[in-house]
Amino acid sequence: MRALGLAAYRFSVAWGRVFPEGTGRVNNAGLAFYDRLVDGLLEAGITPMLTLFHWDLPSALEDKGGWRHADMPKWFADLASVLYERFGSRVPLWCTINEPWVIVDAGYVHGVNAPGVRDWHQATRVAHGLLRSHAAAVRRFREARVRDARIGLVVNLAPHHPASPSPADVAAAARGNAYFNEQFLDPVFFGHYPALVREMYGDAWPEHPDHELRELTEPIDFLGINWYTGYDVHDDPSQGPQRCVEVPVTHEPRMTTGWEVRPELLVETLTWVTARYGRVPIYITENGAAFDDEHAVNGTIELGTIVGNLRGNVFDNRHFVGSGTASFSSEGIVLTFTIGTFDALASGSSHGGVIAVAGPRKFVELDQLTIPPAPTGAPRRARHTPGSPSIRIPMPIGKNTSTASKM
Repeated sequence: MRALGLAAYRFSVAWGRVFPEGTGRVNNAGLAFYDRLVDGLLEAGITPMLTLFHWDLPSALEDKGGWRHADMPKWFADLASVLYERFGSRVPLWCTINEPWVIVDAGYVHGVNAPGVRDWHQATRVAHGLLRSHAAAVRRFREARVRDARIGLVVNLAPHHPASPSPADVAAAARGNAYFNEQFLDPVFFGHYPALVREMYGDAWPEHPDHELRELTEPIDFLGINWYTGYDVHDDPSQGPQRCVEVPVTHEPRMTTGWEVRPELLVETLTWVTARYGRVPIYITENGAAFDDEHAVNGTIELGTIVGNLRGNVFDNRHFVGSGTASFSSEGIVLTFTIGTFDALASGSSHGGVIAVAGPRKFVELDQLTIPPAPTGAPRRARHTPGSPSIRIPMPIGKNTSTASKM
């Protein structure tokens, strides 16, 4: 990472590494691991960005009801307090929960992620438990008086557009936006859930006490946004809860995740956040793409598609930012694909990164990266001089940073 010239690194802590039983006994050996990681980053001149939770709830807590349990905000805040005390003087950027939407939709609506539940009644209660726990961790952060540090929430966002002007498709896009984008932000900024989300869940939606809703608005210092794509949708009553389905709109290669490459929607997303929620500081905490690299020849990986995606997300959008047609407060950008990842949720079928860490190649030397020139008229292009120790990617807004899954 130092050779790549990265300024920051986002990682997450495994809850079970700190509290093996979920609560109670603290595992000092686990904390020592993160001591070494944080100290190593600082020694390399890289700023640590720590995420408290990224999908790995200890089974002991899930067995008690997990995020649905009334004591979950306290359990999560207890975890946070231990980490604030241990790393508060060394970590300046803190994220509470990564992508609550994925936890709920994949884990409790469709059952494709842990714990593999398909129950809307549980899903709605887990959603509220996640936000209550987020707010509790932010309050503990303030109480701990962590100096020279900031804390925020990380959400994944994707704009939903109607596939046609029909009233049914327009309504479907509104439901998609409410379910995907507003469900976990409206409560944090407004103290209530979107009416469309309550409507689409029907009798599975519980009424929450007013004092709990007020507690969700604990002020945050920044918003982390994980951004990859957007969707054109049409009405489909069979696809609950949001009752809409994606309609492909491009013929470009899709990522191995199935997502379309639509970098023009990044600025739209950031502008929408600012228009709806105010000028909250923003970190793009995840951004990038995963593509197959089996076409590598003589150990060289062609990065045309990946760099094209990066160039569209960052460099081409710089035109819109600089021209004044977009207005938002961006603090930095995280390049998710800087270090290769192995997607266990996709059974290893999805890889991302310009440095491979899984598969037939142990690693890829920087000099092996082949970055094609930008198309004519591109405002800025990535440059790599053979033999140089790093890839220099000038970031128009914020710092060049990297992210990784749990260590």
